Amino acid sequence: MSKRTPGLYKRGQKSIWHIDKCVKGYGRIQESTGTSDLEEAERYLIHRLEEVRKASIYGIRPERSFRQAATKFMLDNQHKRSIGRYAQAIQVLDPFVGDLPLRQVHQGTLDTYIQHRRERGIKSNTVNRELAVVRRILNLAARLWRDEYGLTWLETPPLLQFVDWNDARKPYPLSWDEQSLLFAKLPEHLKEMALFKVNTGTREQEVTCLRWDWEISVPELNTSVFVIPGEGVKNGEDRLVVMNAGARAVVNRQRGKHSEYVFVYKNGLPVDRINTKAWRRAREEAGLPQVRVHDLKHTFGRRLRASGVSYETRQVLLGHKNGQITTHYSAVEIGELLDAVEKVCGGGVSTPNLTLIRSSRSRKFPAVGRRKQTKLV
Repeated sequence: MSKRTPGLYKRGQKSIWHIDKCVKGYGRIQESTGTSDLEEAERYLIHRLEEVRKASIYGIRPERSFRQAATKFMLDNQHKRSIGRYAQAIQVLDPFVGDLPLRQVHQGTLDTYIQHRRERGIKSNTVNRELAVVRRILNLAARLWRDEYGLTWLETPPLLQFVDWNDARKPYPLSWDEQSLLFAKLPEHLKEMALFKVNTGTREQEVTCLRWDWEISVPELNTSVFVIPGEGVKNGEDRLVVMNAGARAVVNRQRGKHSEYVFVYKNGLPVDRINTKAWRRAREEAGLPQVRVHDLKHTFGRRLRASGVSYETRQVLLGHKNGQITTHYSAVEIGELLDAVEKVCGGGVSTPNLTLIRSSRSRKFPAVGRRKQTKLV
C-alpha cells in the first residue's frame, strides 16, 4: 500500500481528499482538492505549494479561473435580490470561459460566447447584461479582492465592449382601449399589480417586492406614499412612489391579505414576477402579443408627458436617477407630485384623451379599435 502524502486526508461521503498542511513562512493551507483520486490530489497539493512559494518569494499571483471568481462573486452577493439574474448569466457564460484563467478572459475569448448567443437569436440587451456581470467580476478581481499574500486576483481588468445589433424592442405605450382589453384578460392578482404599475410608473421588481413597512402616511394630504429602499431599486437610490386615486384603490384592496408584502397570490404567497405564463396568455388573447410588462411604465410616462407634466417631475415620478432628486419631500412638494399623477388616473375627469400614432412598423400587429379614453377595468 502506497504511503499517503502528509497534509492530505479524506472527508465526506464521497471520500474527497482535502488539504490541511502548515507551510513555513506562510501559514496553513486548508481546502478541498475536489477529487477522490489520490494521485490527482497529490498533484494538486504540489501545485498549491508551488503557488505559495512563488507568491511569498517572488510576488507572483496564483492562477485562478473565472469559475472560481464567479463563485466568490455569487457568495459575496447572496443578499441581493439580483442574485438570480447573476446566477443565470454565469450559468450561460461558464461553458465558454469558466475554465479559463482570469487573465485570459477578455474580448477575444468572449467572442465565441457572443457569436453563440447571437446565432440563438438572443437580444443584444440580454447579452450586454451578461457581459456586465463578467466586467463586474473582473473589476472586483483586479481592484478589490486580495488573497492571503496581499495580491489582487487579477493584475489589470480588460476593456470589454458591449454589442449593438440594433435589435432593441421599441417601447409600446398602451392606449386606454388596449389597457382595458389586456387587463380584462389577466387573473385578478396580476390585474391588480398591473393597475398599480400603470398608475405609478414602478418597475416590475418594485411592485413584486412592495412591503407595507415602506408605506408612509402623509396626513396633511389625507394620503400615503411608499419609499422603496435603494437596494431594491435599479439605480440604487431610494424610490418615492406617489399614488393617484387608482393606485390607492389597488393598495387599499390588498390590505389585510399579508402582513409583510402588499401583493400576494390567492394562497397568500408573495408574487415574484408579473411576466408569467398568465400574463403572456392574456396579451395573446387581447391581441397585443408585443406588449411587455415594462411597457406599463412607458405608458405611465407617456401619459404624464401628454398631460403637460414637466420633465423634472416626470423624472421623479418614474424613479429615474437624477442628482437633484431626493426622498426628503415636504407635504407641499408631495402635493404637487400628487396633482401630476392624478392627471393620468383612469376615469378621472382630468385625464386627457391620448391619441397614439403608430409607425408603419407597428402595423403588423392587430389594430385595436379607436384610441380614445375609456374607464379602467
